[in-house]
Amino acid sequence: MFTGIVQNIGQVKSIAKDGDWRIVIETDMDLSATPMGASICCSGCCLTVVEMGDNWFAVDVSAESLSKTAIGAWQTGTEINLEPSLKLGDELGGHFVFGHVDGLAKLVSVEKDGDSHRLRIEAPADLARYIAPKGSVTLDGVSLTVNEVDGNVFGVNIIAHTWDHTTLGQRAAGDAVNIEIDMLARYVARQMDVGQSQSNKDAA
Repeated sequence: MFTGIVQNIGQVKSIAKDGDWRIVIETDMDLSATPMGASICCSGCCLTVVEMGDNWFAVDVSAESLSKTAIGAWQTGTEINLEPSLKLGDELGGHFVFGHVDGLAKLVSVEKDGDSHRLRIEAPADLARYIAPKGSVTLDGVSLTVNEVDGNVFGVNIIAHTWDHTTLGQRAAGDAVNIEIDMLARYVARQMDVGQSQSNKDAA
């Protein structure tokens, strides 16, 4: 489990594409307390450390993950947001993020707004119902608050610090980003569906 607060921007050092992809990621994040088999959130994807060195770690990525995330577009030199897994007692600065990417969203527009940037994102149709104003959403591993919703398109505000210290500052209109909806929103929607179904049965 993670919080969506990026701690470091890593860079893809190499990719071996024999079967599952093995990706080596360089980072200056402190890995001394990271055991083999630990989880690291890589641009929103929860991946398992299978090898590591002083300033790098390696992960294996399955065909399923490649088909559902932006990892398939990574190449040598690609920069990615990194966050180690949450430890008991750590500050929860964002929201509960599981690293289970729900799909790919499309960045519709990027506009400067004072010192911040306004992003408009088109969510996949099956996920749009879970996104609400003032709710939480994760984009490329970054915990963000939804400002407004218009159909399948929603807006977020990126403050200068987040713009400069995550890969969101490198994004442009047309880019695909990993999206994870808030788990609380998923459960609320599920309960509403169950309640509506029961009401329909009672009325029948």
